[in-house]
Amino acid sequence: MTGAAVSDACAQRLGGLLSRPSLQRLFEALAAPTEETRIVGGAVRNALLSRPINDIDCATTLQPHEVVRRASAAGLRTIPTGLEHGTVTLLVDGDAYEVTTLREDVATDGRRATVAFSKSFAADAARRDFTINALYLGRDGRLHDPVGGLADIAARRVRFIGDPDTRIREDFLRILRFFRFHADYAAGPLDADGMAASIRLRAGLDGLSRERVRAELLKLLVAHRAVETVDAMADAGLLLRVIGGVGERGRLARLASGEAVCATLPDGVLRLAALAVTTREDAARLKLILRLSNGEVARLSAYAALLERLRGTDKPLDARAIRRLAVTVGLAPVSDVLAVVAGEPRPVLSADAEARLKAYRAGEPVPAFRLSGKDALALGVERGPAVGRVLARAKALWLDDDCPEGLAEARALLARAVKELSGESAQE
Repeated sequence: MTGAAVSDACAQRLGGLLSRPSLQRLFEALAAPTEETRIVGGAVRNALLSRPINDIDCATTLQPHEVVRRASAAGLRTIPTGLEHGTVTLLVDGDAYEVTTLREDVATDGRRATVAFSKSFAADAARRDFTINALYLGRDGRLHDPVGGLADIAARRVRFIGDPDTRIREDFLRILRFFRFHADYAAGPLDADGMAASIRLRAGLDGLSRERVRAELLKLLVAHRAVETVDAMADAGLLLRVIGGVGERGRLARLASGEAVCATLPDGVLRLAALAVTTREDAARLKLILRLSNGEVARLSAYAALLERLRGTDKPLDARAIRRLAVTVGLAPVSDVLAVVAGEPRPVLSADAEARLKAYRAGEPVPAFRLSGKDALALGVERGPAVGRVLARAKALWLDDDCPEGLAEARALLARAVKELSGESAQE
C-alpha cells in the first residue's frame, strides 16, 4: 500500500533519517519532473526498528547515466559501482549512497540476474528477497509498503516476497540470507513456507561462490539468535552442506552464553571455530570450502593446534601454565581456545589462571624474551648454529624460571645456557 500508517515514534525515526543534510542534497540533485527517488531496504527497516543504520540505499526511476549526469552537475562525486545493474555510488559531503535504477529480472541462473531497467516501484519490490527489505521512503516522508513488509516488521517475522521457491531459484544465497535475517530480526519460529523451500532447494547452495557463502555465514554466526538458528539449519540438513561437517552445536551455544555473561561482542571467526573446528584437518577443510582469508586460516589453524594439545590435559592449568602458553603460542589462540572450552570438563583452570588470563585479555602485556644473537655473541658464542642453540636453551630456562621481566635476569640465564652447552661440547 502507499502512504502506510506508522506509529508516531516510527514516524519520528523516519523523519530523522530523512533529515540528514547530505541525503537532502542528494534528493535535490536527482529531482526532476515525473521522476522519483526513494530510500529503500535496510535503512528504512532499521529506522522502523530503532536499529543502527550503516548504509543508505536509494531506488530511482532515473536511468544510471542520468543519475551520473545530474549528480555531477550538482558537484557530487560519482562512482560507477555497477552500471550494468543500474547502481551508482554518490559521495555527498563525506557520506556514500548507493543509488540504483528500478529493475525487473529478465533472466536468473541461481547466482546472478540479468535485469531490465524499469519505472515501476512495484516491479522493483517484487524482485527483492524479503518483505521487510522492500519498504520505500519518499522524500516527502511517505512510507510505501507494496508487499506487506510493515506487518512483518511488527510481527518480527522474515518472509520471502511471493513464492519462496521462485525467490530462492533466482539466487540460492537467499537460503542463507533467510536464516541470517531470521536470526537477526525475527522473534518467533522460522517461516514455515520459507523453511520448506530452503530444504527443497538446498542443493543449490553447492553452486554458489564460496566467498559469498563465507560472508553470509560469518554474518549469521554473530546474529542475535545465531545459536538456535544454526540448530534449525543442522536439523534440516543444511549446516552440513555449508561447513562440510556436523558442527559442535553445544560448543557454539556455550561460547555464545559466555559472551553474553561477559558482555563480549560476538566474533564470527571464533564462533566458526567453536562450531566447525576440532582438528587441524577441519581448519584446512574450511579454508577450501569457505575460501577463508589467510588471516582467518592462520587463526583457525592455531586454534586447532592448541585445542589438540590441551585435549589430553588432566592437570589443571595454573597462572604459570597460562603465561607459558601465551609466550610460546601467542595470546590470541590461548584466549580463543579457553573461551570456547569454558565449562567443559577439560582443561581445568585454577583461580590464579583465570585471573592471569583475564589480565592478559584486559591488556596486560605478555612477557617477551628480549635477547638476541648479539647478546650471545657478546658472551663469546661462535657465529653460526651455536647462536641459535644457545638462545633456544636460554629461552627454555627463562620459561622454566617463570619468564622474569628484567634484562639482567635474562642475560644471567643466557650465561647459564652458554656454560651448560659448553660443558656438553667438552664432554663430547
